[in-house]
Amino acid sequence: MRKKIVIALGIAAACTLTGTAAAAPSAPAHPGGTVHIIDYIDNDNAITTAVVTGAVGDLGEGVSINSDGTLSTEHTELNMVLSQGTFRLNTAELDKNFIAAAGSTPFQHGPKSCSGFMTASAPVPIVAGSGTGAYRGISGTFQLTMTAGEVDVPTTNNRCDITGALLSQVIVTEGTATVSFAP
Repeated sequence: MRKKIVIALGIAAACTLTGTAAAAPSAPAHPGGTVHIIDYIDNDNAITTAVVTGAVGDLGEGVSINSDGTLSTEHTELNMVLSQGTFRLNTAELDKNFIAAAGSTPFQHGPKSCSGFMTASAPVPIVAGSGTGAYRGISGTFQLTMTAGEVDVPTTNNRCDITGALLSQVIVTEGTATVSFAP
């Protein structure tokens, strides 16, 4: 056993001195599997923080874009810009459901609270052909839930609704999909 270790160290040293190295094995094709996304933001901005776990482990940003790729706060697509590549999610139905939930949210009224809580869910497909880098060929549909809590300033007529100035807000989008990768 000791001779094998010495021989291995000698080969490694020789490779280092001559500038050659043993070829690393190529990474196998990504098998896909269950993926969980947690995406959050603390304002109405178009850029979120994203953490992806499970069969894909990565982190980065979600960027709200239009289908042509331009920046948007309309939330029709979410471009997941992660450290190993990108892919886009079609969030139009989720956003529509969330806007409907926000419009029907009863805000708390009174001197101590002008706040609301909203939640909505929808299937959110990965946009076909949008994967780059490690996510080239990715496909699947997430079941996502978007939840928000916010505190607002009452309006001038002392109404408390979503039209008042925003004091604080947190929006969390999370859910799971089974993804696959085309060869």
